[in-house]
Amino acid sequence: MKKLLIIEDDIAFSNTLSRRMDKYGFDCKVVNDEHDILMVCSSFLPQYILLDMKLTTQSGLHFIEPLKAVCPDSKLVLLTGFASIATAVEAVKLGADDYLTKPADTQVILQALIGKSAVTQLPDTVMSPERLEWEHIQQVLKHNEGNVSQTARQLNMHRRTLQRKLQKKPAHR
Repeated sequence: MKKLLIIEDDIAFSNTLSRRMDKYGFDCKVVNDEHDILMVCSSFLPQYILLDMKLTTQSGLHFIEPLKAVCPDSKLVLLTGFASIATAVEAVKLGADDYLTKPADTQVILQALIGKSAVTQLPDTVMSPERLEWEHIQQVLKHNEGNVSQTARQLNMHRRTLQRKLQKKPAHR
């Protein structure tokens, strides 16, 4: 059986992802607390690792090299809600095998884990700039517990502009 370690601080998302991947023959182990990542990895010894970019207090980038040191032959895929070329390049330099943006379709994740790299299919998997901006705004808004004024300040935009953007949800792609 293919062992998959899912490292994600969003408990609901990680459990959903685990159930989905179980259906495709993966033996999944979920880690929600970043303090347990290396211990679980060294005892589970997965062939595949899904690593969230933004963990509770640290970046997932911080864990790529230690995870690859424990499991050098594992396929490591970084998942992120904040897609950028700079972080994709950095992730690959640190040892990640692939880099996917959330929300990632199960088929895209499977392809990144066991098939060809999803990076080779960028035209099919890249979010539109409007959707990417929407996702980023939602993350900052969530971080600020729904406070629109604080979010607008952090995004360096006028509060009314942010409110207008929030009223227009872009298409999925």
